[in-house]
Amino acid sequence: MYRPVKRSGFLPAHQVMQEDVTRDGSEIVINADVDSGDFVRRRGCDLTEGQKIVAKGELIRPATIALLASQGFAGVTVGGEVDAAIISTGDELAELGTELQPGQIYESNSVLLQALLQRCGAAVKSVQHCKDDADSLRKTLEQAIKHSVLVINGGVSVGEHDLVQSTLRSLGAKIDIWRVAIKPGKPFVFGRIRECAVFGLPGNPVSAFVTFLQFVRPAIFKMMGATKLDLSKVPAKLLVDLSNDGDRPHYVRGKCENGNFSPVGRQESHALFGLSQSNALFRLAVGEARARGDIVDIQIFD
Repeated sequence: MYRPVKRSGFLPAHQVMQEDVTRDGSEIVINADVDSGDFVRRRGCDLTEGQKIVAKGELIRPATIALLASQGFAGVTVGGEVDAAIISTGDELAELGTELQPGQIYESNSVLLQALLQRCGAAVKSVQHCKDDADSLRKTLEQAIKHSVLVINGGVSVGEHDLVQSTLRSLGAKIDIWRVAIKPGKPFVFGRIRECAVFGLPGNPVSAFVTFLQFVRPAIFKMMGATKLDLSKVPAKLLVDLSNDGDRPHYVRGKCENGNFSPVGRQESHALFGLSQSNALFRLAVGEARARGDIVDIQIFD
């Protein structure tokens, strides 16, 4: 005499998987060798009593949420929300959905930065575009600095129409960083106005992307209480020779796949297509030369 056991139900002794038996009326014929304990999930096999399951400062991922729920936690205390504003600057920028005029390009950097901020867990509350006009920029800044983080794109270099730094100072900003020795991304500003952390990124999209990952992303994670701030690094084999004869460390954009890394597309600060096909960065120091086949550390961003 046999009795079926409901899936996920209590498991009595002397049970056999139905796939291993043939039914014959009120009896069954066992067709496979069966050892005691086969296919039994024993108590404590996944977690033991007193085991730490989530550490303070750890990023909460979907699987982490499921793990917490499986142990009866209806909620946990997390880091505070970071609310952010974005300002893009430039007379040459055209709004999406409009027809380009001579000398214009579509404004795409705010879209990029909004996606990056949201991936970090920040709440983007405001996205504004300013012409290269000091009064307009000042008025927009006065509203944007009410947020925890302000990311400004463009207008941070030293040209006639680069008004960001001077306008920030006129509003009382304390500028802590002006320019960074990396390529791409030399024009960079960091400062504070009251409770707002202000990041000024270069106008070229690849430069904006790289400086965001290296400086803005870890700052936001720090504000949220995270302990792991930097991008994950993995070892990978170079598929090409690379060297840096410049005067700044170069963040090479490329594809890391199956343990190999290779640059993708044009390594120029405007080249969005190559960036869109990349998932990793390789930091090549000043004067450094690496040969094909070398094992190097790669920063993974996708």
